[in-house]
Amino acid sequence: MRLSASIALRFLKSNKTQTVVIILGIGVGVAVQIFIGSLILGLQTSLIDKTIGNSSQITVTAEQDNELIKNNPALIQKIEGADNRIQPASPVLDQPAFLEAETSQSVVVRGFEMERAEGIYQFSEYITNGSLPKERGEFLIGSILQEKNGLSVGDTITLVTTDRRTVTGTISGFFDLKVAAVNSSWCVTTLETAQRIFETGDKISSIEMQVTREDVFDADLIADAVATKINNDNLAVLNWKTQNEQLLSGLQGQSISSLMIQVFVMLSVLLGIASVLAITVMQKSRQIGILKAMGIKNRTASLIFLTEGFVLGIFGAATGVAFGLGLSYVFTKFALNADGTPVVPLSFDPNFIALSACVAVLACVLASLIPARKSSKLDPIDIIRNN
Repeated sequence: MRLSASIALRFLKSNKTQTVVIILGIGVGVAVQIFIGSLILGLQTSLIDKTIGNSSQITVTAEQDNELIKNNPALIQKIEGADNRIQPASPVLDQPAFLEAETSQSVVVRGFEMERAEGIYQFSEYITNGSLPKERGEFLIGSILQEKNGLSVGDTITLVTTDRRTVTGTISGFFDLKVAAVNSSWCVTTLETAQRIFETGDKISSIEMQVTREDVFDADLIADAVATKINNDNLAVLNWKTQNEQLLSGLQGQSISSLMIQVFVMLSVLLGIASVLAITVMQKSRQIGILKAMGIKNRTASLIFLTEGFVLGIFGAATGVAFGLGLSYVFTKFALNADGTPVVPLSFDPNFIALSACVAVLACVLASLIPARKSSKLDPIDIIRNN
């Protein structure tokens, strides 16, 4: 083993230019893998954050449409205990109403237990003016509703319920959740206020929750665990994957295209290394013939090129990781939006980077099998005689 490694290193050093070119080729392949993988992962993470990052990922509702369920703390506790990846669940009361203002329109009054709702919607981070509703009769209004009606913090608003009752409230603040449909229709208040306005007693529309960020694609499995835990035919458990099939299909398409690009990049690297090392066998055939004539075994001759492939893979992978991280850094500094944020915020997964490096090393070793086998079959007498 030591002899084959020593000879392999000597061969690599004898043609430094060729060795450097091979390492750079491997490095470019690994760099492309890391960059494309991080780009797709960052794009998916950004897309998930913008679409379901600030919304319910699993929702428990009544099986029948428009029915309400009892706000039962024991039920919420049972739901949260169904899986340790579930974040604190939030009871919600949603009811339609009509906002009478400069541009009167229909709105959705959403009543929350604000502390629990913060875990899902992070309202406090998206408040543009004012504060969260705390007192009875206070409302947090979307920014588009504010602009349409020229509202200010402290103004009184009038809501008309579906049974034609008129109620008034005070604006405690305004929010911008970056979703036009939400900003133009939501009137957020406390659960107590919503129940009082719509006279629902202790009933709610649904129980909303999120899962830990790294387990967002397991929401369907977690939802099944919740359904099994509560075991109630009158309740339905929904999850974002079944409600956003087009989004999920797009994300899967991105992942598949990324994988295909990475496979073909590594295939091209593998073929390139195999061809270069095969030529090396021809270039070094006289030396190999002499070594075999001196008693070196076929196995040792094969190990020379396997060792070359391994060494090239190690240095190429290290170079590729450095190139990939550098390229990603440059991309996040030059591909910017008007506000200075990256066009696509890259997401780096250490496990993915390590896997890319290991795949590159394995590909190099596999590529060296062809020249290794070829070298083991060389006849030293024929080589010395012909040279």
